[in-house]
Amino acid sequence: MTRNKLPVRFTGQHFTIDNVLIIDAIKNANINKQDTVLDIGAGKGFLTVHLLRSANKVVAIENDTALVGHLRKLFLKDRNVQIVCCDFRKFVVPKFPFKVVSNIPYGITSEVFRILMFEGLEKFLGGSIVLQFEAAKKLFLANIHNPYTVFYHTFYELKLLYSISPDSFMPPPTVKSALLSIKRNQLTFDINLKSKYLVFITCLIQKPDVSVRTALKSIFRKSQIRLMSKKYGVKLDDQIVSLTAGQWKNCFLEMLKIVPEKFHPS
Repeated sequence: MTRNKLPVRFTGQHFTIDNVLIIDAIKNANINKQDTVLDIGAGKGFLTVHLLRSANKVVAIENDTALVGHLRKLFLKDRNVQIVCCDFRKFVVPKFPFKVVSNIPYGITSEVFRILMFEGLEKFLGGSIVLQFEAAKKLFLANIHNPYTVFYHTFYELKLLYSISPDSFMPPPTVKSALLSIKRNQLTFDINLKSKYLVFITCLIQKPDVSVRTALKSIFRKSQIRLMSKKYGVKLDDQIVSLTAGQWKNCFLEMLKIVPEKFHPS
């Protein structure tokens, strides 16, 4: 593949050229011949070429019109590749199960995660994503201040596999990168309640410095809070942001069972 067109740096566009990294990402995502896989920010198709060998269909999404032209020429004879020219933030995710293996544009990381793991929750099965190392670390903080991060950990098993050398990209980025594994957890409550669950987290986490006990008082009775503490190992004097995703989920399910709907956060 020609290298005469360099990525535009301010878009966070750095092509993945490390075959070992690409193979690791595909292997970790457990891609098979029944899978549809999204390649977000396909660039020159370095990753797309490898995905074709494992997947049933690859949807290569690229916003740079010049690169889209390159991709269409490169994959002209490949019927199992769909080239989509658009900003991923305007892309309509499939209405059927799909995976993602991608070196995403670093500048839109939070939007990509929200589209996949919240808006696309019903059909997104998981995959492997290359992203900025600092952004990856924020997903694994002991105290979680971002409601979406709690939500992601509830429905997906996230693992930071390893950091990636700048030499794995063209041109080399000025920031460290990482390979993130995303695997769908078994659903434990109605997926149609996802927005209600996010509202529940957002409401209680608005004041991150307050104790778990104080935050839960806005919804539950004192006796109910004490029972939840014993049942789920919730430390009531710790800050509300210290709750694990599992504890958030269990408190939400308790609310659905024992708290009249008119008292649910909205």
